[in-house]
Amino acid sequence: MTTTEATRVETAAHGTSTWTATRLVAEREIRSYLRMKGFWIGLALVVAGIFAMSILPGVVGAGSTSVAVVGQASDALQSESGFDVRTVPDENAARELVRSEEVEAAVVPDNQGVRVIALSEAPMDVIAALTTAPPVDLLEQGDVSSGERQLVIMVFALLFLIFSMGGLAIAQSTVTEKQTRIVEILVAAVPVRSLLAGKLLGHTVLTLGQMLVLAATAPVALRLGGLDELLTALAPALGWFVPFLVAGFVLLGSLWAVAGAMVSRQEDLGSTTGPVTMLVMLPYFLVMFFADNPLVMTVLSYVPFSSGVAMPVRLFTGDAAAWEAPIALLILAATAAAALLVAAKIYSGSLLQTRGKVALSSAWARQD
Repeated sequence: MTTTEATRVETAAHGTSTWTATRLVAEREIRSYLRMKGFWIGLALVVAGIFAMSILPGVVGAGSTSVAVVGQASDALQSESGFDVRTVPDENAARELVRSEEVEAAVVPDNQGVRVIALSEAPMDVIAALTTAPPVDLLEQGDVSSGERQLVIMVFALLFLIFSMGGLAIAQSTVTEKQTRIVEILVAAVPVRSLLAGKLLGHTVLTLGQMLVLAATAPVALRLGGLDELLTALAPALGWFVPFLVAGFVLLGSLWAVAGAMVSRQEDLGSTTGPVTMLVMLPYFLVMFFADNPLVMTVLSYVPFSSGVAMPVRLFTGDAAAWEAPIALLILAATAAAALLVAAKIYSGSLLQTRGKVALSSAWARQD
């Protein structure tokens, strides 16, 4: 925010209510970021990434199918150079390889020739390679394949990571206002708590706006990638992902704001944003690494900093009961509210201290 913009906010907010002041700050934040090329470039990259993850697997994945074969069934696929053929002694061994996802399908002897075994969907490339259409045994019936499941987990985790890291803009704008002394103009007319609330409100609206863009483009990307059935299975989990994302953003945004208020120079911002960055990155890696561990995912879905991505993932995979999502969201919302109250106290106590890094104890003890 420039000096001119700060003066306009001061003039408009003079003598107004707390809500009006909050709204004016939020509007200014939104306008400022909508004018930034980086904002639109980042959004375009996210949209392009959605299209890439939907379309590219079907394009580059052809010709790399791993297939287990038993006995005489090997003759049906050995001549197909496009498959990675793995010979196993019996059908049970083939089933175990399919279930553990070490191979994508198995071809085993059948009374009338061969039979195909797959995990959750018929492997059309394997079936097409056989001289006659064989019967197919699916070990796990489901609306989506394991590959599509991994795609959704990755998308949820990446979106939560990207939008949560977007809260760094709150810290950057706060420390910029301190470094340029613009903050002194702002607090002359706008209560410090309204300034914090306005920044959080503005960036939350920006996050929701970006989610609406993605909600409009994702169905197109999924249909182009031949993943129509995935869209149907994804809708309920996506409906929960949005409120979890908003509550999680308020929680982390409060911490980002405090990180910016506690330093007076951009060069020192890294010393306070490090812990917040860890709270953003850790849930991403935990969900990616433990997506197949029901116990760990259950715990993560109730921990406020990770529930925003873990619970929607569990809802999509069918591992969470319907009553779990409201409880997890309530815990996250309560934690966000508590964090906001604490952040408001620290933010108020450190915002006008412009001599180096502010200690937490000093910010907490300082009167508003």
